[in-house]
Amino acid sequence: MTVKLMALVALGALAAAANASAQAVGTQFWIPNLSGVYRCVHNCAGRGLAHLTQSGGELNLTNEIGQPSRAWIDGPGQIWAQAWNEGAVYSPDGFTIQFNSGSVWVLVDPTPVPGRGY
Repeated sequence: MTVKLMALVALGALAAAANASAQAVGTQFWIPNLSGVYRCVHNCAGRGLAHLTQSGGELNLTNEIGQPSRAWIDGPGQIWAQAWNEGAVYSPDGFTIQFNSGSVWVLVDPTPVPGRGY
């Protein structure tokens, strides 16, 4: 009886560890669709909306005051904005982007990918 209980506890611990690590920022191996309209909610340069369009790992960003930058996925969960000379991290679900400067963007209107049905 004790061996079965220990095996069950061990399996439960492994499942919990796998689920927790799968949600960590920067560990996802797929690229979410980040395209859409974002609102800056912290350390903002202005009141406007930010825009992001994505084609694979290539991005075009326009911040809340209209400054554009070419950007790309620089690694799992990471973005590099060339013209702004700044990195950022995005949440695993793609709803939040936090820049090294402290600015935080939150997705308010996603742009669906053609053919994906949403």
